[in-house]
Amino acid sequence: MTDMQSSGGAIIKADEHGRVRTPAARRESLLVEFDQSGLSGPKFAALAGIKYQTFAGWVRRRRLRPDAANAPAKPIGPGRWLEAVVAEASPTGALVLQWPGGLRTEVGNERQAVLAAALIQALARPC
Repeated sequence: MTDMQSSGGAIIKADEHGRVRTPAARRESLLVEFDQSGLSGPKFAALAGIKYQTFAGWVRRRRLRPDAANAPAKPIGPGRWLEAVVAEASPTGALVLQWPGGLRTEVGNERQAVLAAALIQALARPC
């Protein structure tokens, strides 16, 4: 038997064990987002609110599809996942961005935040 639950205006299907059924289109959009995120599978699954075992099954089945190798990645729009870790407070009270390769950027005020956002967007664009 299938139970119908409401979540934020959307109807979610759940089976008799309470497992939520994710529509195929939503699964595929999450997999595309994962491909572009740069995050590990466990971290992405946690951020998306999906059990890792379920997410890993989606990834495995997608790789096994015959059309998976030739399918182009679909753009996901302006959003993108970035990992943020709070390690320690900066002595100046600034937000510190630690980039791969050792680059360090400190953001101390609102004007610098705007510049940092522009930098992140520029770095996200393909060369």
